This record gives sequence, structure tokens and C-alpha cells, in this order.
Amino acid sequence: MKHASELKNIYVSILLLGIVSLMGDIVYEGSRGLIPGYLKFLGATAFIVGLISGLGEFLGYAVRLLSGFLADTTRAYWVFMFLGYGLIVSIPLLGFTNGWEIAAILVLLERLGKACRSPSRDTILSIVSGGVGAGKAFGIHEFLDQVGAVMGPLIVATLMLYSSNNYRWTFNFLIIPFTMLLTALVFTYWKIGSRIAVEPKTAIVKGRILGRLFYIYTLAVVLNTIGLVPASLILYKVSMILQPEQQQWMVPLIYLLIQGIDAPAALLSGYLYDKFGIKILVLPFILSVFPPLFTMVNSDLTALIVASVFFGIVLGVQESTYRAAVSEFTPLSSRGTAYGVFNATYGFGFLISGGIYGLIIDLNISLIATSLFVVSTQTTALAVLLKAYQKPHEVKRSSALIGST
Repeated sequence: MKHASELKNIYVSILLLGIVSLMGDIVYEGSRGLIPGYLKFLGATAFIVGLISGLGEFLGYAVRLLSGFLADTTRAYWVFMFLGYGLIVSIPLLGFTNGWEIAAILVLLERLGKACRSPSRDTILSIVSGGVGAGKAFGIHEFLDQVGAVMGPLIVATLMLYSSNNYRWTFNFLIIPFTMLLTALVFTYWKIGSRIAVEPKTAIVKGRILGRLFYIYTLAVVLNTIGLVPASLILYKVSMILQPEQQQWMVPLIYLLIQGIDAPAALLSGYLYDKFGIKILVLPFILSVFPPLFTMVNSDLTALIVASVFFGIVLGVQESTYRAAVSEFTPLSSRGTAYGVFNATYGFGFLISGGIYGLIIDLNISLIATSLFVVSTQTTALAVLLKAYQKPHEVKRSSALIGST
């Protein structure tokens, strides 16, 4: 049983990592609503904007497979953390660009930074959570992460309002929260970096880096994601429904609604996961049916608001408890690789769902056909999840060592 001082150190570590993510989200999540318009301002066409956005998201997830493997191989988790968060400087540097080509490179660099840091950050978080539960740790982390995701757009919107839509000044201003991010990261490393121990490389069993149940679980999550409509298409439908004379400010407000629901959902699901285990994921798999169905109903704004509420709940569980469950199926010595594989396939799932639901909207496919796709996909995903329900006997919970080494 953990002593009170040990528990305090664990929660302090979790909170510090959460604050780092919070500051990072203020910068890059705050900028995401500005980047398309800024690229257009610099002369980029709609096709180029879409291509940059899609490529950035793909890189942000796919490269995690490589960065996770390298992090496990070198054990340089903190190096990848500093590199990944350091590349967020690309966002304030956007204010100094004069052409969309350079701006595009900076946008892609920021996404690469996210790919570099995410597997290592999740591995470190899974280590420091020893003794209190991975569900709580990832839930608290995602809650703080989403606080930043809400604060960022609000701060940027305010900056744009008071600067009379001055993109350059707004991007340049973000150097302030970026500096605070680096300060928080250095302090976090100083407080917990030397107190984290991982299994030695010799602990890896040759040919058994990741077990069968890990891949079954990952497949279930991918199927679940393929059947879930992306937030971008929910917002796209909102913009379609709004009349020309209406203000488009309602679109980012619905985005903030999603982010606002995401945060408490992540926190609550984390605690429920630690109490009930992986079976709690049955609920978000079932709830995943509702966002696409309400989105594809050709009605009014109310249906899209309902879709956003359900999507926020599912997203909160995906980004916290889905990640926490990875630790159940992988040894600590291969966890960076596991998170790399998991995140890459998770991103692939959203890439597929975006294409499918985009076609459904463009071709105006009937709600009956859409419902059949949604229900069949999520039913299959749930069946696969239940196959992974048994606790893997070959993978023991990592013994995270928190204390002096």
C-alpha cells in the first residue's frame, strides 16, 4: 500500500504532466481555427488548405508508430517529450511568414511534434500512475488537456477581436503561452524525471513485444472509430444549416461545446475504468451510434447539438480511457511502441470515417443505409472488444517505481 507521501508525489506528477499538456493545447488548439483562414490569406487555395490539414493529421498519428518504437529502443522518453513540445514553436512563428509554402511547413512541423511526444508522454504517464490507477491518471490528464483546448480558442478569438482580425499579431502573441509551456516542461522534468524507472531492455521477450490481445483491442477501437463521424463533419453540417445572413460564430461555439463535454467525460470515465475495468468501454461503443445518426438527419440545428454532445462524451473516453486500457495489454518495456501502434491505427480509423461520412453527405445517402452502416460497424467493434475482455495472462501490470533510484 502506498504511503501518503508517495501518493502525493504520484498525483503531483500526474498534475504536472497535465499542466504541460494544458499549456501546449492553449497554443496549438487555439491556432487550429485560425490556420485555414490564414493560409487562404497567404494565397493558398481550398484544395491546398485541405491537403495540408489532412496530411498534418495523418502525420500526427502515423509517425507515432516510429517515434514510439524509437523511444522504447533508446529509452529517451524525455528527449522525445522536449523535441515534441519544442516544435510547438512553429505556431507563433506563423506570424512571421509571408507565403503559404513556409506556413504549410510550420503547420506540418507542429503535427510532427505531436507525433514525437505523444507515445513517450503516455508511457511516462502510465509509469507515474502506478499505485493510483491508469484510468484516473489518464482521466485527470485528459481533463487538464481539454481545459487548455477550451481556453486556447477563447484566447485566440479574443485576440482576433481586439486586434481587428490581425493574424500575424495573434500568432506572435502565442509565444507567451509557449514560453510558459517550456517552463512547465522543464520544471516537470526536474521534479519527476529522475524518479522514473523503467524495465531494462533485456526484459523484452524476443518475438513477443506486443501480444495478440493488444491487437484485438486495437482492432476494436479502430472499428469503433471508423463508425464514428468526425467532429469536423458535424461542424460542416452546422455551417450548411446556418442561413447566409446568420453569423458563423455559432460553429466555433459548437466546437467549444464538444471540448467542454470531452473534459468531464474523460475524468469520469477514468475513475469508472479503474473501478470496473475494460468492460466500461461497452458504454462509449454503444453511444458511438448516436453522433453519426443525429448528424445525418436532415433537420435543424438541434439534432447537430445533440450529435455534438454525444460526440464529446465518446471523444473524452477515447482520449483517456481507451489510452489507459493499452497498459493492460502491454509490458512497460514495449509500451512506447504499443502507444505508437495504437495512435497510428486510431488516426487511420478517423481517416477512413472522414472519407465515408464525407461521401454520405455529398451523395445524400439515405438515413436507413447510413443507420445500417453505423449499427453494423459498432456491433462488430463491440464483439471484438469483448474478445479482448479477458485479462492477458502473459502481460503483467507494469511495476512503476516511484522513488529515489
